[in-house]
Amino acid sequence: MTFVIEGVLPGLNDMVAACRKRYRGGASAYSTLKKEVEMRIVMELRSQRISPVRKYPVMMTYRWVEPNRRRDKSNIAAGGRKFIEDALVVAGILQGDGWKHIAGFTDEFAVDRRNPRVEVWFD
Repeated sequence: MTFVIEGVLPGLNDMVAACRKRYRGGASAYSTLKKEVEMRIVMELRSQRISPVRKYPVMMTYRWVEPNRRRDKSNIAAGGRKFIEDALVVAGILQGDGWKHIAGFTDEFAVDRRNPRVEVWFD
């Protein structure tokens, strides 16, 4: 099963910065960021008609296609994987994102200035 998320996702540094920022009333910027990114990914999944997984655990492969080489690979993958896996659960494609459901993952990296994206496949 394969799907594509257009554009770039927030990285780990973005997540950490959002955790440190609070809005009036005490809400963290992280919760807002997480909801926005999750919803964006869920909408992509629905538009691509991704079916729920039936056989567990899955092995996930991510290809992070960035517009340039400014961000560290670990920053890109650590933040992006968290958002994607949580969105897969919210969308009902994965039953969970723990050890029982995800066997592991691999990351690949590329640069495409005109078409940054994240390609994800699992089996």
